[in-house]
Amino acid sequence: MKKIIVTFALIAFTAVFNQTQAQAKKDIVDIAVSVDDFSTLVTALKAADLVGALKGDGPFTVFAPTNDAFGKIDSKTLNSLLEPKNKSTLAGILTYHVVSGKLMASDVAAALKKGKGSVELTTLSGGKLTAISKDGGIYLKDANGNYSKIAKTDVAGSNGVIHIIESVVMPQ
Repeated sequence: MKKIIVTFALIAFTAVFNQTQAQAKKDIVDIAVSVDDFSTLVTALKAADLVGALKGDGPFTVFAPTNDAFGKIDSKTLNSLLEPKNKSTLAGILTYHVVSGKLMASDVAAALKKGKGSVELTTLSGGKLTAISKDGGIYLKDANGNYSKIAKTDVAGSNGVIHIIESVVMPQ
C-alpha cells in the first residue's frame, strides 16, 4: 500500500512539474490564448495588431484583464474600440497594460516596501501606472485615479510574466 501511495505521489508531482515546464515554454500570447477567461483580451490584441509584438523576445510584464474586467466596460464602448478605425486607440489602451521587463510579484512587493506602499511603473504606451499596497492587496491605480486589484500573480511565460487584474486600467 505504501508503495502505491508513493508511486501515485510521484506521478502527480511529475504531471504538475511537466505542466509548469510546458507553460514556461509558452510565450505570453500563447498563455492568454490557452485561458478561456482571456478570450476578450485575445480578441482585443488581435484587433489592435499586437499579437506579434507580445510574441517577441521581451521580457514583458502584462497586467491582463479578465473577461469580467472587460465586462465592466460599456458594451457599446468596447465594441467600438474593437472596430478597425479605433485600432490605435485600442493599441494605446492595451500597451498601457504592459511594462518592459519581467516584474515578478516579489519584485513589486520589494519596490512597494522601498517606496513606502507605492511605486510608479512606466508602461509601453509611455503612460504611468501606480502599484499601491491597499486593503491587504496590491492594486494598480491608472492615470484617471481608478483602481484595479491584482487578483493573481506570476503566470510565467518564456518572454515575461502575466499578472491577472480585475478591471481594465485606462490611460488619460
